[in-house]
Amino acid sequence: MFHQFTARLRNDEGMSTIEYAMGSLGAAALAGALYLVVKSQQVSQALQGILSSALSSVPA
Repeated sequence: MFHQFTARLRNDEGMSTIEYAMGSLGAAALAGALYLVVKSQQVSQALQGILSSALSSVPA
């Protein structure tokens, strides 16, 4: 009976593990850093220039 009880305590099926938590935290940090880069004035101007030239070009 004790063995069955301890086996249930050790079963981590369905539980979040530290690997998933750290991966999620890393992904959120990367997303935040990319957001700050894209929102910067220089990157915003570069993207607007690329889009403007792509939309105003006449295909040959």
